[in-house]
Amino acid sequence: MKQPLVSGVDGSESSLRAVDWAADEAALHGLPLRLVYACGWEQYEGAALALTLGRPSEQAVAGRIVEYAAERVHRRRPQVDVSVEVMPEDAVIALLHEGGRAEALITGDRGRGGFTGLLLGSVGLAVAARAPCPVVVVRGDKAGIEGGHGRILLGVGEPEGGSAAVRFAFREAGARGCELDAVRAWRCPSHTRADPRRTVSEHLYHKECAATLIDEATAAAVKDHPAVRLHSAAVEGPAAKVLVRRSAPADLIVVGAHRRRGHLGLQLGRIAHALLHHADCPVAVVPLAPCSDTPPTSLPER
Repeated sequence: MKQPLVSGVDGSESSLRAVDWAADEAALHGLPLRLVYACGWEQYEGAALALTLGRPSEQAVAGRIVEYAAERVHRRRPQVDVSVEVMPEDAVIALLHEGGRAEALITGDRGRGGFTGLLLGSVGLAVAARAPCPVVVVRGDKAGIEGGHGRILLGVGEPEGGSAAVRFAFREAGARGCELDAVRAWRCPSHTRADPRRTVSEHLYHKECAATLIDEATAAAVKDHPAVRLHSAAVEGPAAKVLVRRSAPADLIVVGAHRRRGHLGLQLGRIAHALLHHADCPVAVVPLAPCSDTPPTSLPER
């Protein structure tokens, strides 16, 4: 039985955009879709407050919200098998638990109780930083969210441990029939930039190193997905700024995040963190194996 996509629902416009995106994704890959509303305060005060004030309980409100979301999916993608659940747990805990048996988690970029101007809701950030499965935070312009650009962007990390993100990006590009841009940012060391006599040769060397890393990282996936149109780009500049800038004409940007055993805090690198807050399209964060301290061995000869 196929594992489902899981989408967190709270009734906000952001979460409903995520539900629409998840419905399209489930239809694209032939996966079931599970809609989850987590309301941790219900077990403590919701029922008592409802009796005291004569208001519907949080559980009743949540039930109506997930049923509406399910109807929305049926109207949009009637072929998708949808299930719903209201869970009396903290939203982050509930979604992380669901992530252990999900193909991917889908969230919006704002919560129902989010502060105006907040770049990313706390639930989306915590889930993206700790989930055991890929997490997609749905954000960006209408064309990107609706897949109107025909382009997937992959931020290429080190070849060791980064294959999960590469495979995810190739599967998405193959299923959508769109182009895949694999980008690796590079920079010269500061001492080189200060010496004009070394600038040209050093720039060429570091650019060739970045291009080689892209080739190494994508080699296996290219063989597995020969129909995917791959474009590689070694781009000078800070990686986060390069990827944010190139996210505007994309339908999805894919990056990896290393998960370390026994580490309970947020496990996001600076690049993934920046994209979750600033990218102009949905962001997929794919958990990776721990990094190796061994440097790549197949860089260009100098």
